[in-house]
Amino acid sequence: MKHSVLIPFTCFLFALLFFQCKQELSEKSSSTISDVRSSGTLAMIDSLELIYKKTNFRNHPYASTERLRVLENQLKQVASASDPNIQLQLATSLLRAGKNEEAISIFEKLLQTYPVLKEVNAQTKKFYDIYAITLMRKGEVDNCIENHSAESCLLPIQGKGIHINKTGSQKAISVYEKILKQFPEDLQSRWLLNTAYMTLGEHPANVPAEYLIPPAAYESDYDLPKFENIAMGLGLDVDGLAGGCVIGDFNNDGFLDIMASSWGMKDQIRLFINKGDGSFEDTTEKAGLMGITGGLNMNQTDYDNDGFLDIYLMRGAWNPKLEMGIQPNSLIRNNGDGTFSDVTIEAGLYNRTPTQSSTWFDYNNDGHLDLFVGNETIKAMQNYESFPCNFFHNNGDGTFKDIAVELGMDQLTYVKGVASADINNDGLIDVYISNLDGENNLYLNQGQQEDGQWAFRDIAENAGVQEPLLSFPCWFFDFNNDGLEDIFVSAFDQLAFSNQSGELAADYLDQPFQSDYPRLYLNNGDLTFKDITEQTTMDRAVHTMGCNYGDIDNDGFLDFYLGTGAPDYRAIVPNRMFRNDNGKKVQDITTVGGFGHIQKGHGISFGDLDNDGDSDVYAVMGGSFSGDNFQNALFENPGNDNRWITLLIIGQKANKMAMGAKVRLVLEMADGQEKLIYRTVSNGASFGGNSLQLEIGLGMAKRIKSVEVNWPNDENQFVDYGTVALNQKIKIIEGQNKPEVLNSPKITFKKDMEHHHHHH
Repeated sequence: MKHSVLIPFTCFLFALLFFQCKQELSEKSSSTISDVRSSGTLAMIDSLELIYKKTNFRNHPYASTERLRVLENQLKQVASASDPNIQLQLATSLLRAGKNEEAISIFEKLLQTYPVLKEVNAQTKKFYDIYAITLMRKGEVDNCIENHSAESCLLPIQGKGIHINKTGSQKAISVYEKILKQFPEDLQSRWLLNTAYMTLGEHPANVPAEYLIPPAAYESDYDLPKFENIAMGLGLDVDGLAGGCVIGDFNNDGFLDIMASSWGMKDQIRLFINKGDGSFEDTTEKAGLMGITGGLNMNQTDYDNDGFLDIYLMRGAWNPKLEMGIQPNSLIRNNGDGTFSDVTIEAGLYNRTPTQSSTWFDYNNDGHLDLFVGNETIKAMQNYESFPCNFFHNNGDGTFKDIAVELGMDQLTYVKGVASADINNDGLIDVYISNLDGENNLYLNQGQQEDGQWAFRDIAENAGVQEPLLSFPCWFFDFNNDGLEDIFVSAFDQLAFSNQSGELAADYLDQPFQSDYPRLYLNNGDLTFKDITEQTTMDRAVHTMGCNYGDIDNDGFLDFYLGTGAPDYRAIVPNRMFRNDNGKKVQDITTVGGFGHIQKGHGISFGDLDNDGDSDVYAVMGGSFSGDNFQNALFENPGNDNRWITLLIIGQKANKMAMGAKVRLVLEMADGQEKLIYRTVSNGASFGGNSLQLEIGLGMAKRIKSVEVNWPNDENQFVDYGTVALNQKIKIIEGQNKPEVLNSPKITFKKDMEHHHHHH
């Protein structure tokens, strides 16, 4: 790997040559749409294409479609292709590549050919596990993907979610009953059996009593109206794999838009512009984004302070070997005219690393957003490259300089989550890092030292925030509204990979489960945190990937939605919505609110897409393997009687998007009591991007006595902007005394529109 330094440069030269050829070609071709793509975008497209061509798919863990091609060719040449182990390997590869019928026919042939497979026992169990889940997946594809409805795959499955074509689930049931007869303690098979009966509309009535997970186990802890999944009628139900998303106002017209990705190397990112008339338009091509592909995660920024949201797209995660096609991340600049340009190369950010998490914050309060990038390095495994983390200082001229080494923040391990916030209210933003192979880190920003150098110090051990030792997404938020930033970090251990639905079943049945659970850490205000996971009842089997938070019932406390699952097809578990009960405990409201989507949950974004004063939730669905695709969901908030205020905060001396700004609201409640609410401008959790406008629920407030903002500049003090009326959207500009009331027309979504669907 001595040549790694040359890679960006050769790619760049390659790209220039390509670009010249392309220009000549496009001048000749009379294409209907003029190509609005920038030279930087074309250079990135060429670079991605080159990496794809050089990728070794033979050992690639997830790019199953490509891997299958390699494997099938191998099998044609091997005489022992009839060897049942090789056949089983082929069937598994077919399942992973989405060729379920072909996989099933191999299983059925093997059953006929090998009498030993007739019995379920310790030797044949693996065969039966894969056979059963392939049958279930066939049922999902035939019903939930092909005949997609708003109720598809929502637990408990009912209404239009019930399968019309019943063969997949019926066959799966007979296999699971065979398995459970021999292995009655197999909770994973028990969970999947109950789910299969649900898809037929036969739960609980027809489930054998000894295997039943009773309906009461699925019930929520608190009552709430249903949130309807309206993605389909709006053409927002992108059918893809695991990916990221951002809700943000990309064209500054006062209506929130959506960008979403899917992590397959060839999967196109998508931009949906909110037309303000109840519909969305897919402007991906017009925006000059065609060919910008992949990306497991994305977040938003405004790195050049021009007032238009830019995007940072992260690629290459879960692949810590260069030969597996690790790709660069992309910085995508919003040109402000509806088009976007990939500026990664010119910004000095081109870097081939496996990345899934990053955070934008102004570490030195100079008014420019800097970027910390967490990369994945598996220390314990041989033959894996090392990918130090990057800390890109924003030079303020559109370029960045990596200062991770001088700050001592480069040598981290397998980083899966990064979040930033000011934990001690000293006006300097700190960084929390979640790792999949060891203790988590909490870097305290210590400011500029006497020698002029900036310093960060890892205080995680003393702060008590190192667990879980195998963790994934994380975020900062003020759980109990005391003005101190608390931490949520989720667990993802080995059982999450292999037995996630079994662990969940144990939890649902109130049996002990073995896997680790998330941590909710309350900030004590003295650089230490208190683990309140158990006392808030958050000690549950939820293995989280994408996630985010927002106040879905406008009671003034931040709730959160956890995307669950694992690459394993058997990880058919519901995404979970938790309500924050007055900063005291959490309540599971998954099923009552209609949030229990059982497909793999990835990027999650909260944002008020219809300007009615409550947050809606966009969720990217789909797994890791090429065949594990599913349609994204948009859960429309049905509303409530609580008061609200939406704040758009604009920095002048501080960074333009005011990321890191703290807001304090002083409320007068119905009973005459005063109540404080704190919020921070942030894109939320480490996997998914929330709208940067602050959508704040106020409960039954009588009035807002004052709105105060502590800007992320050097002053570190709250500026009082006085009183504002309830239930409206206002804009506060740093340095101006008077908040401006925004005309923000409510939208009624046109949910019954016919759309052409983007299929995977």
